[in-house]
Amino acid sequence: MLRNYLLTAWKVFMRRKLFTLINLLCIVLTLVVLMVVVSLLETAFRPSGVEGKSERFLQIIQMRMESPKRDSISTSPLGYKLIDKYLKPMPGVERVAMVTMVQPVSVYQGETVSELQMRRADADYWKVLDFRLLAGRLPTSADDAGGRHIAVINASTARRLFPGVPQVAIGQRVDVGGVAYEIVGVVGDAMHLNAYADIWAPVSTFPSTDYRGQLTGQFIALILARDAADLPAIQRQVAQIAANLVHDDPAQWKTIRFWADSKLDLFSRVLVGSSEEADSGASTVLAGIAAGMLLFMLLPALNLVNLNTGRILERRTEIGVRKAFGATSRQLAVQLVVENVLLCACGGLLALGLTVLALQWLEASALIPYLEVDLNLAVFGWGMLIATVFGIVSGVLPAWKMSRLDPVHALKGGA
Repeated sequence: MLRNYLLTAWKVFMRRKLFTLINLLCIVLTLVVLMVVVSLLETAFRPSGVEGKSERFLQIIQMRMESPKRDSISTSPLGYKLIDKYLKPMPGVERVAMVTMVQPVSVYQGETVSELQMRRADADYWKVLDFRLLAGRLPTSADDAGGRHIAVINASTARRLFPGVPQVAIGQRVDVGGVAYEIVGVVGDAMHLNAYADIWAPVSTFPSTDYRGQLTGQFIALILARDAADLPAIQRQVAQIAANLVHDDPAQWKTIRFWADSKLDLFSRVLVGSSEEADSGASTVLAGIAAGMLLFMLLPALNLVNLNTGRILERRTEIGVRKAFGATSRQLAVQLVVENVLLCACGGLLALGLTVLALQWLEASALIPYLEVDLNLAVFGWGMLIATVFGIVSGVLPAWKMSRLDPVHALKGGA
């Protein structure tokens, strides 16, 4: 039976090549956009690469402070004192790392000036994130304690400053803002939020030690749990620390809030601006993304419904003959849906190939710096599932309508 369905579908597709081509284009364009979006979302939120432990770490990127009368509000990244004194000693965590926000710096090599993005991080940072070490070594706690002016650069920066293999950069010195740094390590490029930078140096390389006594500053805290199941308890602990924290100027700032978020929660909190409560709005964001994708699929699906109805209308005589010889409405509907699913599956395979090309173009274009994204088996599976759903959604209505034609009217050419 299935073989007959497939043979009939092939003959129908070849009979009206223009209809088939229009249907395929509609399917392919829709699926390419959907799969590119799915691939980017998976790269951003799935634990992989440098953020391979992200299923068990939390991030705190800013604190919110309110005056006693709530007539003044200030938001700021965390200070060294807050992380070192209150967060690092927390029980039940594997480690707490600190890293500054990305800052632009000028790197001098003789008369050559390069504009790079720099972070300062402590030794725990290199243990929370899984950077791929290409040459040299990573900073240690001894480097932090000794205030050593060393630096780690990524692969692209190494090629830019010291052409050749990564090992060439090791031991070289660069001038950053009038201070000489020795390159001790080269790591792979990374575009993730907590890992994106061109050059890293120890926290202790700040020109002044004033940062050590500040509750607010330039830092992000990364909290690594021993197990993902510990994350809710850690979040409650962080919220309690914030509730009990007393600002250095309590008359100015009475209430302090900050939240430990997962990657999805952090993205949602920034997107919807939810800094006053523990709920990051992640469920709302996920619902919005799902609704947006469904709406995006619905428009071409409606178009395909019209195209399929027109294509099926041409087969009224065939449907009438088959019904006259005993074919049931269910059999006819199944055949028409199978034909549409087959067409969408073909479009899905074409879309997968074009998605690979689109992702390669995105990587090469550098629109997203250091982007590395692959079309893996999970995305392939989602693509074929979307194609199947697309075929069913756009084929059921016209199939059901045409399978219920009266044989006499169908043979006479009526609807």
